[in-house]
Amino acid sequence: MAKLYFHYSTMNAGKSTLLLQAAHNYVEQGMEVYLLTSQIDDRAGVAQIASRIGISREADTFAPDEDLFAKLETRLNKGPVACVFVDEAQFLSKAQVWQLACAVDDLHVPVMCYGLRVDFLGELFPGSAALLAWADEMREIRTIDQTGKKATMVVRKDADGRVMTSGDQVQVGGNETYVSLSRRAWRKAMGK
Repeated sequence: MAKLYFHYSTMNAGKSTLLLQAAHNYVEQGMEVYLLTSQIDDRAGVAQIASRIGISREADTFAPDEDLFAKLETRLNKGPVACVFVDEAQFLSKAQVWQLACAVDDLHVPVMCYGLRVDFLGELFPGSAALLAWADEMREIRTIDQTGKKATMVVRKDADGRVMTSGDQVQVGGNETYVSLSRRAWRKAMGK
């Protein structure tokens, strides 16, 4: 039975690594997979899912307003797909998460989404909120902060290394921009 999965965490937890490993497992068994990532995040190159540990794979991309049910239906018409993998799922819109849920139900294809749960202000991303509401199964990918405590939050730093307490929800960046922290450390860093 096909399901919609949401694997979530903060930065540097290994979400893309786990996605690439899971996709590799399918491929090793002779099954086709379909990988998607957001057009917004091109840090590893356009149409690439890459892990900080050095593994990567080519993927198709989705635009912010693209109909993902139609995209999956078109792909499935070209041949069978054992599983769909979506990286940077926080960048999905609420409508796109619903389209993925409908693809699971109507096209009978499992969809595994990997992404951030909250932004640097501690607010849910729209895609993450919808996945938390509608996913059949959810899994937290755990990571730690520099003190060894469980990291559940992230701060954004400016070019001078100062913690930002306001700004746009979406700003693509990596270790140079974001630091994962425990909630307590995040509160201290944000002055809350």
